[in-house]
Amino acid sequence: MMSWLILLLVLLFVIGGGWWGWPLVAALFGVRHVTDKPGALGKITELMRTYDITPDEVAVAYRDPSLMQAAPARRSGGEIAKTLFTYLGAIFILAGISTYIGMFWNRMGSVMRVLVTLGVGYTLLIVLISALHEKKFPKLILPLALASVIMLTSGWFVFIHEVFPRGDNWRLAALSVFGLMALHQGVLFRQYAQTVLAFTALLFVYAFLQVGLDMLDVSPGLSAIILGGSLFLVATELEKSPHRSLSEFAFLIALCWLNAGIFDRVAIASTPNWAVFLTGMSIMSAAYGLEKGGRQNRLAGLGTLIGSAMAYTGLFDLVYKTVVEPAFFAVTASMLYACVLLQSRALLLTTVIAMLSYIGYFTTQHFVDSLGWPISLVLMGVAFMGVSALAMRVKRQM
Repeated sequence: MMSWLILLLVLLFVIGGGWWGWPLVAALFGVRHVTDKPGALGKITELMRTYDITPDEVAVAYRDPSLMQAAPARRSGGEIAKTLFTYLGAIFILAGISTYIGMFWNRMGSVMRVLVTLGVGYTLLIVLISALHEKKFPKLILPLALASVIMLTSGWFVFIHEVFPRGDNWRLAALSVFGLMALHQGVLFRQYAQTVLAFTALLFVYAFLQVGLDMLDVSPGLSAIILGGSLFLVATELEKSPHRSLSEFAFLIALCWLNAGIFDRVAIASTPNWAVFLTGMSIMSAAYGLEKGGRQNRLAGLGTLIGSAMAYTGLFDLVYKTVVEPAFFAVTASMLYACVLLQSRALLLTTVIAMLSYIGYFTTQHFVDSLGWPISLVLMGVAFMGVSALAMRVKRQM
């Protein structure tokens, strides 16, 4: 059990982001924290190459920063109506096909069932390829891509069921369909490099890997750590690509996956309260790593909020009704200092809630009928505010 805990702590601080292990993770993921002028120039050069920015564009933006915020083009009423009716038409076509299939499914033979699912899917795929090749209907790419993916996936499952009606190995069927669809979407993405195709390709690749690991009898927790860690690396690369709009969603799924696996492993090796505490610390560490690199600020704030709430909950459960229970208040007080250093509102919110909750709990346990206790709390609060004001005055005079 001790070896498992040591391994999980290593995963926590290295893979999760690590307060002390961040430089190692930054080196692995190619993220640098700029601290001097040469480093800043190197980072600027890297960004210019990534986003294809010329020195002339930098000079123009430097002279007039307002040019960096281009006003969104106003869409005419005719364009809005055209887009609206296009989406409505696609929805009604899919609704008609789905309704027809549902009404007459039991009356169809095997060949007809395959034709109305797989056949329609490949028809939509041909239309999608034509639209991608002609580049005349960009608004249709997203609905066509999603519709073809849905119809092809369901069609291949129907095909397998009709060809092998007595088969009961659903994992092999899912592995085959997801592998074939991953190949489909990968070829399309390689040819046309659309963001929606990158999304569908990754979706089927990870579905294939999930089923494959399950067939290899890899535990769900370990599978989640493997897949979450790999998706974290993929999201890091997406940040540097033209498909960076997917990176925030990929980071979110990766962190949820990875930390769910850490929670499962720790809960098996020890107890649920240790799992909650260590998983919360892992989420906080990952959020700190993202913020340290200046990446995904919204996700970093969300991770800090959720991770700190879990860490405080797990920590209180660990020290509840033990001799070290007052240490919880000391931890929350020390975390206020970390909030000031990190300038994290999310961490400040959870820290204040944890501190007030503990004070309320401590009061109900030991001073429920004592009038002196609330007066003492008020006096301590006034003293702390006075010290804070004095410290600010001294700082201004320095």
